[in-house]
Amino acid sequence: MSSLATTSPTSPSSPSSFSPERAYTGAFEGPEKTLEVCFRTSTGHTPQHCSLPTGLRLLPRPSLDEICTLAHCNILSAISNTYLDAYVLSESSLFIYPYMLILKTCGTTTLLRILKRLLELASELGLVLDWVGYSRKNLMRPEEQLYPHTSWEQEMKYIQEHKDFTDRLCGSGYTLGPVTGDHWFVWVADRTLRNEVVGTDRVINIMMFDIDEDVAEKFYSERYEDREEDEKKEKEGMTRIQRISGEMTREAGIQQLVPGATIDPRAFEPCGYSMNAILYNSYATMHVTPEKGSSYVSFESNQKLRGYGSLISNVVRSFKPKRFVITLMADEAGLAQISDNPLSNTSLRPITVPVPGGCMTYRRSALASIQVEDDTCCLMGNFVLEEEEIRNNVMRANTYS
Repeated sequence: MSSLATTSPTSPSSPSSFSPERAYTGAFEGPEKTLEVCFRTSTGHTPQHCSLPTGLRLLPRPSLDEICTLAHCNILSAISNTYLDAYVLSESSLFIYPYMLILKTCGTTTLLRILKRLLELASELGLVLDWVGYSRKNLMRPEEQLYPHTSWEQEMKYIQEHKDFTDRLCGSGYTLGPVTGDHWFVWVADRTLRNEVVGTDRVINIMMFDIDEDVAEKFYSERYEDREEDEKKEKEGMTRIQRISGEMTREAGIQQLVPGATIDPRAFEPCGYSMNAILYNSYATMHVTPEKGSSYVSFESNQKLRGYGSLISNVVRSFKPKRFVITLMADEAGLAQISDNPLSNTSLRPITVPVPGGCMTYRRSALASIQVEDDTCCLMGNFVLEEEEIRNNVMRANTYS
């Protein structure tokens, strides 16, 4: 654990506080929208590490609250170290580096609405726009989304025609994967000033669907109700939700997925879970929506691993989904550093995950990749549990026969 990391809880707030007209229905739009925006100083200099907060990390809390309000979410808690600040939100997560902001939101959030204000705030800090990436998986219930997120076409139109930043965001949109199944939308605008420093950044995201029901039960708050323990912990300065968050983390074995990291967990009521973890200059984040019929878990990290096989196996084993999607966005040089890449054209072997009493085998059912702008590589793969694939094929045969 990084000794320089600090935890800063904030006042709890209801996940639905920005959409009171939407009653809880027992289902939730889990797949997130992700916005990554990079800046540089007016001189083009972007130090990799600063001992004191600088750049975007100088944004005051009211400015961060303003950004989150525009996206229809709010900040619940935060952890920091000398490299970055990580915020657990009512709908997913926010990460702030000196020259990079990553906002990841689920549900019916309005992520793209923050762009105008973010660019204004960055300009006030003397920062110049460098790179923008927006991505999301196809949604389960797009008709419930708010403007400008009701369709990919609407999102692209919003970005490309918005009078406040059109000239600065001259990018392109792409679709990876089968449009008849799980697919990934990506939009990138690259204004990076290339120099002798070769970027090796990469972000992997594992999106899991139809998780094991016994595992899903671990993410319901009522499982951890204990009035006597609440009274005891309250005397120690711990709130009820903090206690449940910690117990949920231990019960699900989340800490083993981010060894050595400082973590900031958050349980929701009646169910759900979010977690941020930071280790030096890397982050990991997890979000769980366990509702039956729409269960979903995402695990994302920008840690520069040489191979992702063990990480993928550990994450998938923890939740035992019937299918999952892996996306990888990387600099060209960063992609070249990965020796164990399940999304490569040559890696045709299934992913076999050992579990008590046997193993679970997932076959890769789709693969797509593209290199966009200058050196941004985007890869996506769909994986299906073999027994589930057999069942689905039988259902299709009965449907079309």
